[in-house]
Amino acid sequence: MFKDRYGLEVSTSSVEAFDAYADAADRMLAADGRVAERLGDAIEADPNFALAHAALARDHHVNGRGKMARTVIETAAQLAEQTTAREQQHVAIVKLLITGQVPAGLALTREHLQDYPRDALALAPSTGVFGTIGFSGRVGREAEQLELLEPLATHYGDDWWFATAYAFALLETGHWDRGRKLAEQALEQRPNNPHGAHTLAHALYEAGDDDAATTFLTDWLPDFDRDSLLHCHIWWHYAILLMARGSNDAAWKAFEENCLPGHSDSPSINVFTDSASFLWRSELAGNERDSNAWETVRDYYEAQFGRPIVFVDAHVGMVYAALGETEQLTASIVQLQELGEAGNLPAETTGALLARAYQAFEAEQWSNTIELLEPLMDQVVRIGGSRAQRDMVTNTLLAAYVNNDRLEDATAFLASVHDRQPTHPVAGLS
Repeated sequence: MFKDRYGLEVSTSSVEAFDAYADAADRMLAADGRVAERLGDAIEADPNFALAHAALARDHHVNGRGKMARTVIETAAQLAEQTTAREQQHVAIVKLLITGQVPAGLALTREHLQDYPRDALALAPSTGVFGTIGFSGRVGREAEQLELLEPLATHYGDDWWFATAYAFALLETGHWDRGRKLAEQALEQRPNNPHGAHTLAHALYEAGDDDAATTFLTDWLPDFDRDSLLHCHIWWHYAILLMARGSNDAAWKAFEENCLPGHSDSPSINVFTDSASFLWRSELAGNERDSNAWETVRDYYEAQFGRPIVFVDAHVGMVYAALGETEQLTASIVQLQELGEAGNLPAETTGALLARAYQAFEAEQWSNTIELLEPLMDQVVRIGGSRAQRDMVTNTLLAAYVNNDRLEDATAFLASVHDRQPTHPVAGLS
């Protein structure tokens, strides 16, 4: 039996299978490409390798291949019966998450970490803004994420993956200076680490250091693997930075070639939300509307998402509002409102309220937009996503203030935020 780089026993007798799995595990933790390929190599070398099957199921799941994920995790669960208690519980956690039992999966993860704090692949699904805590719909989820990770820091030392995950939790709670240092340390250990690059881009964004962020990504992106889980999203960050600097042609080129549906193989949740967000934010910055791009995003949404899903819900309204599709927008608002009131959405009615705000904004009802958004600003964390992603809401409120001749209110709102300093490219706001 082999041990992984975290000192945990792995049940396989095949050197080739173990080496492929270890490589795939690091690729998953880094958000590198070729994860499924390397897990396939591991399973081919040892068809009874339970952890490899579980990791493959998880890879299918995060890439939106739900049916394949559910099939593979059943195989993993059966094979895990012949492995160690740690591996059995590891597989059980993945199975709970894949089958939609997220609260139970998080509870089992917390229990698992008491005995196996260095089981990184079991911990990873509970980290980040798209993890089990990030999509919980709870107002205090950012602090909860940090509380999960801080006690584990002593177990991981200077491990590049943990440093990346911990750094992101720090950033989301306003500690962007500490987060930047950890992200830089992680990238020193593994330079081709998309999660590390993403985290450093966030740290620089939160500090308002657009020049450093743009320079960093300009140098880092040329060798970026399109097969990475984060390919679309990191290019979205770059496009947003370019737009903030007024380099609109370059911003649109980066966006269209790497994020717009039809040009990206990234998970559908990223392709849709990043595309909708970029288009909306571009207009808030004073750029002309591209109706063809909006139609592409609408068609992609309707093809990919058959039911409401947290974070996606927060973007649907702006798509229909931008296209003037009142009937679809109204139907979406009603659905989100009813599901939210019934307790069937983690963020409850937040998505419906945001859609109403986008509808009011598009109708140039500035006072109504402000009345809808102001009470939501402390609640919008519930929709999921990072602070940088949720700035689409902040920028909408700022634009409404500006258009309503309430520039002093816009300035006061920005002055009230003390733990971050990002640039807000909004037309009319200096």
